[in-house]
Amino acid sequence: MKTRLPDRVTLTPADPEPGDGGGQNGAVLLDERTGRYYQLNPSAHLIVAGLMEGATPAEVAARLTAAYPDAAAHADTDTRQLIAHLTRAGLLEQR
Repeated sequence: MKTRLPDRVTLTPADPEPGDGGGQNGAVLLDERTGRYYQLNPSAHLIVAGLMEGATPAEVAARLTAAYPDAAAHADTDTRQLIAHLTRAGLLEQR
């Protein structure tokens, strides 16, 4: 099953802050139909970006664990909950 953004939703990475070594500060999802913005923290952005690259939820959870070792115990649950939340909000599609 492939996960994608609906055509009306765009993902825009946040600008890295000066001096942070180019680290990711999250992203914004824009629902162009409603005009609503949804701010993603860095871990949520990692999850969504991984899904857009074609990674499975399990692969994305492994990436989350690699980036945030302290989150290992709940990376799988957090990944699946975010996917479910964004899908219910109409910001992700499962095909």
